[in-house]
Amino acid sequence: MSLKEQITNDMKAAMRAKEAGKLGTIRLILADIKRKEVDEQIELNDTQVLAIVEKMIKQRKDSISQFEAGNRQDLADIEKAELVVLTDYMPAGLSDEEVAAEVAAAVAASGAAGPQDMGKVMAIVKPKLAGRADMTVVSALVKKALTPA
Repeated sequence: MSLKEQITNDMKAAMRAKEAGKLGTIRLILADIKRKEVDEQIELNDTQVLAIVEKMIKQRKDSISQFEAGNRQDLADIEKAELVVLTDYMPAGLSDEEVAAEVAAAVAASGAAGPQDMGKVMAIVKPKLAGRADMTVVSALVKKALTPA
């Protein structure tokens, strides 16, 4: 079963169970998926659906920090509830050691010599780690690996 089908089935289950919060979040996911499919006139695969969910997670994290900075805990709690639902669709994350090993392998494979080669390394490592690691952390690790000590 594809990820999109799983999300649709979860929506139906949330409707039956009358879980309004979960249902709303799942509908947001499906709306983003549908919008992208209509805009680009394509059928999204699991990787593209994961990219949408990952983008939504990043948006929720940003919103949570903004709401907490503005003393709006009520809105931050709503975003946190949505974040829990969204993270259920992400694959299991990699440990810091596994991410560091992937970065080291990508640096070696690309023959990168310095910070100017960061794009080459990211091009290798991004498809392998997409959805399984925070890309801002990966980017920082790549930058650190390419910066001369």
